[in-house]
Amino acid sequence: MTRATLRYDQASPTKVRQVLDLVRGLDVAEAREILRFSQRAASVEVAKLLDSAIANAEHNDHISSDELFVHAAWADEGPTAKRFRPRARGRGTRIRKRTSHITIEVSRYSDDELRARSERESAAGTGAAAERRRRLSRGRRVAASTAADHDHDHDHDDEVADELEETTEAMAQAAGVETDAPGHGDGDADETEALAEAAGVDAEATDDTEATDDTEATDADADEDATDESGDSSKGAK
Repeated sequence: MTRATLRYDQASPTKVRQVLDLVRGLDVAEAREILRFSQRAASVEVAKLLDSAIANAEHNDHISSDELFVHAAWADEGPTAKRFRPRARGRGTRIRKRTSHITIEVSRYSDDELRARSERESAAGTGAAAERRRRLSRGRRVAASTAADHDHDHDHDDEVADELEETTEAMAQAAGVETDAPGHGDGDADETEALAEAAGVDAEATDDTEATDDTEATDADADEDATDESGDSSKGAK
């Protein structure tokens, strides 16, 4: 049996006892859940005190929290602070600020009770073992979902690569260059040769155009010189 005590709590014993009655005799896990969702203000301090008692049992007595239950819980009255509030006609009324000393004791279930509880939990699908199985199942589902997302990403990357390859082929065909189907070992070399030949054809065409322009310019200069000479000759004859 392990005990934890909270002294001089700023709550009246009457209000604290109403909360203690909710968890007395229950399993510590169930008691924690009840205190967690309780609407009473005293449940906050009682929950902290219960956690302290469980920690004492685990650290000092080496008892697992799964084997503990709330054996006893009570609240004693502490000192009361007296205050006064002014009222009409010069009077004053007394205000009593009560305090309480709270104590919670946790104990370990007997072996027979633990065995019976384990059988009930196994039959109902609840308890620590069932919770462990649920965690493992949830972990497997998460792992499977992650693997599926990873495969989907790879498929998306392959689709993008195929679209890029098709776009490249379409651009090459629009430029008048035929590319080999993917998968052949000489596809890249043939494409490079085709591009080089196309570039050579363009260069030859450019050179022919430049040569034609130079020839036309030379003929024009010769015609101008002949015209000038004939003009000079006619002037000399006159």
